[in-house]
Parts: sequence; C-alpha cells; structure tokens
Amino acid sequence: MSKKHERITELAAQFAGAGVDPRYAGYFVLFNRQEFYEAHDVLEDLWLPDRHGVNGNFYKGLIQLAGAFVHLQKSRLRPSAALFKLARTNLEKYPVHQAHLDLVAVLALIADWLQRLEQSEFTINPLTSQTVPRLELILV
Repeated sequence: MSKKHERITELAAQFAGAGVDPRYAGYFVLFNRQEFYEAHDVLEDLWLPDRHGVNGNFYKGLIQLAGAFVHLQKSRLRPSAALFKLARTNLEKYPVHQAHLDLVAVLALIADWLQRLEQSEFTINPLTSQTVPRLELILV
C-alpha cells in the first residue's frame, strides 16, 4: 500500500456513514470547502481500480471537474476550460441521476463556468470568494 493511498484512506475515513463510499462522500465535502486538489485525490483513489468499470467515466468526469477548479485557483484559465469540457463529455454519458448526484445540475454548473471564462475571453478569473461552486449529493 502506498503512502498516498494510506493518506487518502485516513482522509476518507472521516466521511464514513453517509451511505456511500467514504471517498465518494469525501469528494463532495472537500469540493464544497474549495479543497479541489484534495477532492480530486480522494476520488481518484476510488476511480483508479474501477477506471474501466461502469462508473469509470463518471468518476473521471468528477475528477476533471475538481481539476478545472484547481486550475482556476492557480489562474490557469484556458486549461481550466479544457478540463470543464472533458468533464462535461464524460458526465454526459450517464443518466440524469447517477450515484446520488443530479447530473443536470452538475452539467449546468459546468456550462455556467465555461460561459464565464469564454465571456471574458479568458482574461478574468471567475473564481472569487463570492462565486464558490457547490455540489450536493441526494441522499434519501
């Protein structure tokens, strides 16, 4: 077991009890805290063994979404847009409700952030303390 996997396992353990894999639940908590790199890392740990499985492109799309916001945090606007587009392509393959997630809302979020980037012709970073993205799991 790698040190990174051990670190991710420890990180994910705090998200147990949500009725889904703790790494999946952790992705959303970390994403909503704007800890996008960590969200990417924790979900990548779930995705790697299943990357060719049924949810492979779904997880990959969510990882790319977090990566797009990592790029925004670093003011890399064009790479961010590229990852938003990759995320959209991967997530569009799934039903509107996948793994307790409303993909219509996620795809709308992606479209909104792409529009913000393109509208400014990649000259203004739309990520500010007032424009915080949020993702919500639907757990019933």
